[in-house]
Amino acid sequence: MIGFPASKQEKDPRFWNSWAQKTLNNALMLQTLNQNKAKNLIFFLGDGMGVPTVTAARILKGQLKGQSGEETQLEMEKFPFVSLAKTYNTNAQVADSAGTATAFLCGVKANEGTVGVSAAAVRSQCNTTQGNEVKSILSWAKDAGKSVGIVTTTRITHATPSAAYAHSVERDWYSDNEMPAEAVQAGCKDIARQLMENIPNIDVIMGGGRKYMSPKNQSDVEYPDVAKHNGTRKDGRNLVQEWIDRTKDQKGHYVWNKTQLLSLNPSNVDYLLALFEPGDMTYDLERNTETDPSLTEMVDVAIKILKKNPKGFYLLVEGGRIDHGHHEGKAKQALYEAVEMDRAIGRADLMTSIHDTLTVVTADHSHVFSFGGYTVRGNTIFGLAPMLSDVDQKPFTAILYGNGPGYKLVNGVRENVSTVDYQENNYQAQAAVPLTMETHGGEDVAVFAKGPLAHLLHGVQEQNYIPHVMAYASCIGQNREHCSKGSGAPGLRPVLSSIATLLTVILILC
Repeated sequence: MIGFPASKQEKDPRFWNSWAQKTLNNALMLQTLNQNKAKNLIFFLGDGMGVPTVTAARILKGQLKGQSGEETQLEMEKFPFVSLAKTYNTNAQVADSAGTATAFLCGVKANEGTVGVSAAAVRSQCNTTQGNEVKSILSWAKDAGKSVGIVTTTRITHATPSAAYAHSVERDWYSDNEMPAEAVQAGCKDIARQLMENIPNIDVIMGGGRKYMSPKNQSDVEYPDVAKHNGTRKDGRNLVQEWIDRTKDQKGHYVWNKTQLLSLNPSNVDYLLALFEPGDMTYDLERNTETDPSLTEMVDVAIKILKKNPKGFYLLVEGGRIDHGHHEGKAKQALYEAVEMDRAIGRADLMTSIHDTLTVVTADHSHVFSFGGYTVRGNTIFGLAPMLSDVDQKPFTAILYGNGPGYKLVNGVRENVSTVDYQENNYQAQAAVPLTMETHGGEDVAVFAKGPLAHLLHGVQEQNYIPHVMAYASCIGQNREHCSKGSGAPGLRPVLSSIATLLTVILILC
């Protein structure tokens, strides 16, 4: 395979030296750190977007533009500060999305499978909920008078978004239909109900999950003849209608398709509930572009509504189906989801200013996803390695999984991938160990940051450190002593205090 050979300019050392010098000059400009107060906070979460996924998405983004791909830069990779986050849960070496969401939204590490509760709460045990609830940065921002929003490509009651507003010992309690009777009787609330009741004035809510809001067996507005999309609620409540009734005199709007969303005038919308699917939203590769909005389009509308607040806003954005693509062994679906989230990051960048908006991009955990095989420059990211296995003399794709549904034997031996369409949207890449669903990976994930006090996200940190930095930069939540009135530099006072302490120690020692 020829691939993309080095271009004429790449053969000249001056090309690389010049590029490095530009990068160096940009880095030198960072010595004047941005210590403004963050009026706005935007948190992008790529669910399952480990470092190999980021790299592969970068190559895909470039190849979609006709380039070789390796030299491409994702929007998140333009951020000046990058660190690593340790993702383990308090009871798990390899984390799940619930315990990690509690860490990066509520500031405390927690057990797997639990959202918005401390590690003292035990998964699925209702009676361990009370007294162990922890508040999220979305709640801190709301308490400070900011507008707040949640945008996700999953159901709005899924693990990541639910940690922003719910306190549940079981991430799967989407509605009371998924709860054991004893948990309901003991007073535990399902996650959809908590979305409506815990923080009733969340300004923007966008994603999927209509069926968890509707009475059991009620037909879905979009799929009236598909039984699996019917409402699930046993309590008979119609939470969407309750929301509509509550916000009708407060510029509240409910929409369920792209046309309705894009016809809104954001200046006339103070509250938005947008539920585009009964469950999770469809993969971007399969999205009906006429009826379903992209993540970028949702983020655009959300920011236009939220930025009207003079006190600023907090926005949680989840590219949630990166994770689902990987679990299904469908790398193409996962990587296209990651590229779409990167587009949304670019859109948010155009709509905000680095001077008053702290933006953080990270993942909750990784996956056992990899790509390798000594592929040549410009090899399609979904293509074959340039050689055959020297053990079974068969070709193999560059992308492989450590485990998952792609494990396949034909007549007792590994499948010959050249006999199948390995670039098809739903092709399941070969895996080393057979599993119905591929698993998460346990390595650290990247944290990209830009804006006020973004440099505090440095080195290798615990995942629960992230919301503390964001809150500190925005003067919300705890430890706000540094937020002197009228000061545009929230980090200034602690720095001066530390210098004063150091000088005092020196004087004493002398």
